[in-house]
Amino acid sequence: MQLVRQKEKSVTKRRKRICAALAALLIGAAAAGCADGTDEGAPGRGGQAAGQPGAAAAPAGPAAAAAEARAEAERLKRELAARVAVAKKWGLAKVPLAPPAPPAVKPRITTREGFEVEGGEALPPVFTTVPTKERVVFLTMDDGAEKDPELLRMMTELKIPYSAFLSDYVVSDDYGYFKDMQARGVTLSNHTLNHRYLPGLSKAEQRQEICGEQDKIEKYFGKRPTLFRPPYGNYNGDTLRVAKSCGIKAVPLWAAEAFPDHMEWREWDRDLHPGDIILTHFRGDEDWEGSMADMVRRVMKTVTDKGYAVARLEDYV
Repeated sequence: MQLVRQKEKSVTKRRKRICAALAALLIGAAAAGCADGTDEGAPGRGGQAAGQPGAAAAPAGPAAAAAEARAEAERLKRELAARVAVAKKWGLAKVPLAPPAPPAVKPRITTREGFEVEGGEALPPVFTTVPTKERVVFLTMDDGAEKDPELLRMMTELKIPYSAFLSDYVVSDDYGYFKDMQARGVTLSNHTLNHRYLPGLSKAEQRQEICGEQDKIEKYFGKRPTLFRPPYGNYNGDTLRVAKSCGIKAVPLWAAEAFPDHMEWREWDRDLHPGDIILTHFRGDEDWEGSMADMVRRVMKTVTDKGYAVARLEDYV
């Protein structure tokens, strides 16, 4: 029995020495972890909790950067392939160029020279081009007569932004079409109730046309417009004063107009410029020799061939 007790004492001493050594090692490891800013025993901070199985260390430094770059390259490759497929589906000659990110601060818009009215300094600016150095243009569609469901699908799939300027006399037979358009991200703006020649109307009649359309759009689409385009691009001082009184902030006209078979130009050089606004209309085969999809193909060929992307007008104005 004495021998057994001596052996037990010896074993106990050895265990104490081993435990002391392990404790010293653990303290040293903890100190090293503190020195390099890690805590290997804390979950979520680069290590494993006690009792959890080990895991492979995450790549760090150049290896992590290279892996991230490869993943981003693969993402961009897949995105481009998808854009090529959609452009081919809709018969575009080229893949539309992607616009840059919207400006952090919108540019200051002023009335174009020669488009002023007397006492118009405090009135909504009238312009045909947004001041920007980016190679972007803006696509706008007027009135609302043609309600082509193909247009909605096409523009959504191609991710081409555009703005709609509506006249109630041609919209009122199908508000749902434009509600669907709005749900797809299109801003609905004012083009008067009945598309009348505004300078030939009294101030009260202009108020009915402009502010009446404001009320209609707010009633059926839930938001009062801040952009207004006078029919035919014609206006006078009363037009701008009335527009301002019912919430209009700016009056975008256009620098070019798109049709299914040609483009028309305002500028002498018959070309696009950064920030130009392009006008087209909700029209179809009854009015044009082509559909709205044909018009989009035409305008996008012109825009892309000239090295421009289509951006969202409301991001700049």
